[in-house]
Amino acid sequence: MIPGGGQPNMQQLLQQAQKMQQDLARAQEELAATEVEGQAGGGLVKATVTGSGELRGLVIDPKAVDPESASSLQELGETLADLVVAAVQAANENAQQLQQQKLGPLTQGLGGGGGIPGLPF
Repeated sequence: MIPGGGQPNMQQLLQQAQKMQQDLARAQEELAATEVEGQAGGGLVKATVTGSGELRGLVIDPKAVDPESASSLQELGETLADLVVAAVQAANENAQQLQQQKLGPLTQGLGGGGGIPGLPF
């Protein structure tokens, strides 16, 4: 083995890995600060989540809880619950798309044998 023969290459790999880790952390911070929306019922219910999937807001149009539009309070509650779930799911789908846009380029090549063994990504 040649003394110092592999050092520059290993140091270079470690620097690249550190930069990738910093870029990934920065992208995750941006995702946590970015809000996306999802809606259901033609906009009667709107959910806002962060790019990392944290529910931040829920807006329910009064028309969504109109007692005259349902035959019973139970039906009204079930309809409202369905709209809320659908709006949150739509918001989370938008958050996942945002995650793919921000993290996809950073994580490509890290899986499937392209990553560096022993590093946490």
